[in-house]
Amino acid sequence: MNKNLFFDLTVDKAAQTVYITREFDADQSLVWEAFTTAEILDQWVAPKPWTAKTKYMDFKVGGRRFYAMVSPEGFERWAIQEYLSIHPKSHFKLSNAFADKDENPELPGSEWDYHFSEQDGKTTVRIAIYNESLARMEKMIEMGFKEGFTMSLSNLDQLLATLSS
Repeated sequence: MNKNLFFDLTVDKAAQTVYITREFDADQSLVWEAFTTAEILDQWVAPKPWTAKTKYMDFKVGGRRFYAMVSPEGFERWAIQEYLSIHPKSHFKLSNAFADKDENPELPGSEWDYHFSEQDGKTTVRIAIYNESLARMEKMIEMGFKEGFTMSLSNLDQLLATLSS
């Protein structure tokens, strides 16, 4: 695994946005698939020792993903994502809100904007996470978002290495 892959996570409180840029040692099609396929997402998106489980996912404009992060003790933290735009292999945007197990959203939510590009066999993913309120963004950061998302991206590195071979 390449340890020299670019990673940056910046919090811009004035813009209520978290910006993430991450490079992966894999081709764009494989990285795209890892971000847009429930069975693959569930293998990497939760920071260990948590796991992810997708109840359903319909990756199309207007489609939704309903999933939970599950603690080792079995506590489930649910979220609903709705896909707002999709440009295959290069860009998608979704709205995200925490929810209860019955799919009742906890608002305000956030909007995630993903961009994928490839150069020299490496794929760069740029994500902008706009939060509807500064309080929500600060809560997300306090809950360990940076550490958790960093661990999740490391999980993805390991998974991509096995999927590429």
